[in-house]
Amino acid sequence: MQLQQLSYFVAVAEVRHFTQAAEILRVAQPSLSKQIRALETELGASLFSRARGNITLTPAGEALLPLAKRILADVDTARLEVQELAGLRRGRVRLGATPSLCAGLLADVLRRFHDAYPGIRLLVEEGGSRDLVRELTRGSLDLALVILPLHGDPPLETTPILREHLVVASPAGTSPAQVPRRAHLRIEDLRNRPLVMFRSGYDLREATIGACRAAGFEPRFAVEGGEMDAVLRFVEAGLGIAVVPSMVLAGRPGLRGTPLVLTERSNGPGPDVPADAGAVGGQQLRRAQPPPDLLRTIALARRKDVQPTHAARAFQDTLMTFLVEAALAGSLPAGVETLVSA
Repeated sequence: MQLQQLSYFVAVAEVRHFTQAAEILRVAQPSLSKQIRALETELGASLFSRARGNITLTPAGEALLPLAKRILADVDTARLEVQELAGLRRGRVRLGATPSLCAGLLADVLRRFHDAYPGIRLLVEEGGSRDLVRELTRGSLDLALVILPLHGDPPLETTPILREHLVVASPAGTSPAQVPRRAHLRIEDLRNRPLVMFRSGYDLREATIGACRAAGFEPRFAVEGGEMDAVLRFVEAGLGIAVVPSMVLAGRPGLRGTPLVLTERSNGPGPDVPADAGAVGGQQLRRAQPPPDLLRTIALARRKDVQPTHAARAFQDTLMTFLVEAALAGSLPAGVETLVSA
């Protein structure tokens, strides 16, 4: 089995057309077909079904495709790793990040890294945490900033780096009748209020819906299906409110962020209540605590079975140093705290 054969196979599988794949690869179509047949002969199975001009993957082809992509990605990484031995003058970092980080502090980290290593190419993929975990596992990314806990049991090593509060975003000029003007809002305050909701695949969507259901109601959507920028713009336009990470509101004067909390009641003073705390109806109020589902932990993730390249390690060091310095300087976005120690 040759790497060229695998690259030809992946190209055809992606476009489902032999002639188009040959044009993309800049090879003659008969040569591409010959290599595909040789690969099928070696594997002892057909990889494509060629019926009436329609090209589809056979079960064997479906099984081979993710493996072939991963092999090619690992070979590419190995090639770059050897090149980087020249002293980080060349190389590449493929980084995945959630929209909140892309819209927040990531730009400053990327600028610092680029200033230190101008010869290293930075390739950033923005997406939901679950999508990033899948791409990282496949070998399409070197590092990814994802939300914990991970779903399933992906073969990844994670390092928690940030904790961020989620807030209710509403237009700055919203009347108290639409959104109460309080220091905090409870999940119950979202009942019967129109929400602007992210597309499926966002962990934030699942967290918000799950928190509402845990509170005993189904959320009402005014608009759904957007990415982060679209959701914030829809909220600014007055279409509804949205639960978002606090850091994305920085630099958006048209939006107001109100932290989400739960208010717990008990028959006696709780451990977080001062002795002189007030009581309502004979019940002592505990200090409001952020609910677990609405307090997110962000981690830097990489594959366990592949050592990071020199460039990826340099980016990780740059990121950690930046977070420590930002925390000491008090320049992290509101509602964000670092989990990285000096």
